[in-house]
Amino acid sequence: MKNSVILLLFMAMLLSCSQAWADASPKKVLVFTKTTGFRHANIEKGVTVLKNIFSKEGIAVSHTEDANVFLADSLQSFQAVIFFSTTGTILNAEQKIAFQKFIESGRGFMGIHAAADTEYEWPWYANLVGAYFASHPAVQEAKIDVVNRKHLATRHLQKIWMHKDEWYDFKDVKPGINILMMLDETSYKGGKMGKFHPIAWFQEFKGYRMFYTGLGHTEESFDDLNFQKQLIGGLKYVMGK
Repeated sequence: MKNSVILLLFMAMLLSCSQAWADASPKKVLVFTKTTGFRHANIEKGVTVLKNIFSKEGIAVSHTEDANVFLADSLQSFQAVIFFSTTGTILNAEQKIAFQKFIESGRGFMGIHAAADTEYEWPWYANLVGAYFASHPAVQEAKIDVVNRKHLATRHLQKIWMHKDEWYDFKDVKPGINILMMLDETSYKGGKMGKFHPIAWFQEFKGYRMFYTGLGHTEESFDDLNFQKQLIGGLKYVMGK
């Protein structure tokens, strides 16, 4: 009897150690940057920065522009997918089905900048990303009103954030998106949306989470610590942390 108890305790200890090792193993995220339209010059630098800042959070990054990644069994090892300045139609019919199943299985999605300039003819993606790119003026500084400072992606920010970037105007903005930041069009030239101009938002429904930020056009934007912290917070949110 005594030996049986010792054996059970030993097995429980092994199980506990195994679980601790699994919890300590790095999380994985896929960064996807395929373009069939305009290609941003900052993609290479941006990917380098993403790898650096996420690795410090214990998150391993894989980067690809091969859309067949969504058909591979290895896709299941990722907790989230980031579309970073993707443009145009980037997935074929089979890849779209696989990507949709992946997200709807409870995985996270984060869109950066031109992720909103992607897959205009795919209604499911429109629902996922929350809005489509419409136009933009020249790169310039603008005032951002941080309307939600409790979210992981914005809690490090002050109520007002002055930032220089390329400011997207959006169309087909999905009703009910949870807006984190709004642009003040009186603070820069060329905005076309008026008083309602969201620039970062999130959604949580149907078992998955998404976060989108319109920032990230310039190489310099990736040197901004506030933007880096926003990307870290956004990713942790969609990964369920």
